[in-house]
Amino acid sequence: MSTEQLRSRTKAFAIEVVRFCRTLPRHDEGRIFARQLLRAGTSVGANYRAACRPQSDADFVAKMAIVIEECDEAAFWLELASDVALISNSSGARLLKEADELTRIFVVARRTVQRRLGRL
Repeated sequence: MSTEQLRSRTKAFAIEVVRFCRTLPRHDEGRIFARQLLRAGTSVGANYRAACRPQSDADFVAKMAIVIEECDEAAFWLELASDVALISNSSGARLLKEADELTRIFVVARRTVQRRLGRL
């Protein structure tokens, strides 16, 4: 997958997260979950864009670690929302699947550069 395709995919993920958060309940729990998910889910694309313009391979590895962490955190909030019955199991399933796929892609990309740097 090309850099441009991933940039587009992470932006689409952010858009879907925003739309999904708008559907969450407006009580305290829903607002907290929405805020956390919104922050993590939208930062995936923003941090990936930053990772696409690294100053060095080591900088790329460091920035990709942030992307991976944020993507995994978004998945956590989606899983937790389902586990506490804030959302139905199916309502966040597509977003959870995308978060998992993106995380896997970013882990592989980071490992590739780490191997080239002799860190693995």
